[in-house]
Amino acid sequence: MAAGAAAKRKLGTTGLDVFPLCLGGNVFGWTADEATSFAVLDAFVEGGGNFVDTADVYSRWIPGHVGGESETVLGRWIASRKAKDRLVVATKVGAETALGKGLTREHIEKSVDASLRRLGVERIDLYYAHYDDPNTPFEETLRAFDALVKAGKVKALGLSNHSAERAQEALDTQKRLGLARYQVLQPEYNLVERPKFEGPLQQVSEKEGLAVAPYFGLAAGFLTGKYQDGQPAPASPRAGNVLKKYGNAKGWGVVAALKKVAERRGATPSQVALAWLATRPTVVAPIASATSVPQVKELLGAFSLKLEADDLRELDSASSK
Repeated sequence: MAAGAAAKRKLGTTGLDVFPLCLGGNVFGWTADEATSFAVLDAFVEGGGNFVDTADVYSRWIPGHVGGESETVLGRWIASRKAKDRLVVATKVGAETALGKGLTREHIEKSVDASLRRLGVERIDLYYAHYDDPNTPFEETLRAFDALVKAGKVKALGLSNHSAERAQEALDTQKRLGLARYQVLQPEYNLVERPKFEGPLQQVSEKEGLAVAPYFGLAAGFLTGKYQDGQPAPASPRAGNVLKKYGNAKGWGVVAALKKVAERRGATPSQVALAWLATRPTVVAPIASATSVPQVKELLGAFSLKLEADDLRELDSASSK
């Protein structure tokens, strides 16, 4: 099967069909300038991709940025390519931006309108609660999201960075009040960060029929093969933090296992890492970002790769330690 030929998958109960890779937009307007971002998006769509993830806060961490830069770049691409109907666009609310932070009704209403303007669309396909907001009653937040769905500003709802207990409480509240429900879950999940999802949160996703689109599918680049044990860090703005988080015995063990499986399958470590995620229960489309056209093509190739039982055992052994 050629790269890009992978069949689309149903995104849970949203009614949306998505390619099994979600392209991360966190790099748009940051480590990928507008021209590069456009080239990346062109290559992604040409390869069969249609699912893109961004957030109103990307890339506020850069000096001089206020947030919304990624949405703005994506919106310009959509306009220039007349591509409103070719993408499933996910964005988020809740992180701190120039408009404020949290999941109050007022902040959600202001933020969704700002995101719609930047993206240049009439409706956001998937709108996430980016972070839990324990200071705002669930009922206020969930009624605000329900109103967006009823108004046609949002098609489907998701949640990210919530504990299993809080996710279940939110879903129970939506059911009790007859409100539009969360249908997609975006946790951190990859071969070197399994416990945050596996266990109670995964059980919630299975019980409630939530589609899972995990972020950091490649552990912020650690699983791509460019990080080597005992070698200098690659020239990247986030390399130091990546090594601090993952550059331990378990992390290097996973990298070694990825390389062995990749060599056996004629693939790359990135492709193997994403192919592993695609085999996990409830995972529909892992998120990974790219800053060049060759990277996009490599990522797309993960979904024509079939891992065998011995591959999965080797990866599981290394990542479970």
